[in-house]
Amino acid sequence: MELLAKLVPNQREIIDRHCASYPVKLGQLARELGVSVRLSKLETGISGQIKCENNIYLIRVNRFDSRERQRFTIAHELAHYLLHREIIDSSPNGIRDNVLYRSGEPRAVEYEANKLAAEIVMPRKLIDQRLREFNETVTDEVIERLAEEFQVSKAAMEVRLG
Repeated sequence: MELLAKLVPNQREIIDRHCASYPVKLGQLARELGVSVRLSKLETGISGQIKCENNIYLIRVNRFDSRERQRFTIAHELAHYLLHREIIDSSPNGIRDNVLYRSGEPRAVEYEANKLAAEIVMPRKLIDQRLREFNETVTDEVIERLAEEFQVSKAAMEVRLG
C-alpha cells in the first residue's frame, strides 16, 4: 500500500509485525509506536482524538462506542499519528474525529487516515488469504464471518472488500 511506503522503516517494521495475524492487537501496536490509548467519556458525536500531552501522544477513544468502532477509531488515530503528526502538533487539541471520521482537516487528510486505518485493522494480505479459503466468494455470511474474525463492523468489512 502506498501510504505504508510513507512511513519510516522502523514504523513500517512494527506495523508489518503486528499485521501478520488477526485480529490485530491495536493496544500493543500503539504502545510499540510510543502512543498511549485510553477509553474516555468524549462529548456526544466524537469517536476519537489524538493529541500530544507532556511529550506523549495520547489517543482517547469514546468508551460508549461499540468495541468494533473503538478498534477502527484507534487505527484511524494511529494513522493520523503516523501520517499527520505536524497537524497534531500544531493544534492544542490535536485532531478530534467525529462519528463520520471528520475532524475539520482537509478531506485528503481524513481519506489517508481511513485508508491506512483499514490496512492496519484489516491487512489486505490476511483478507486475501481468508478469501481464498472461502473460494473468493463474497456473501453476507462471509462478510459477517470476516468482520467477526478481524473484530470490525460488518460495514467496515464491506467497504474493505469493495
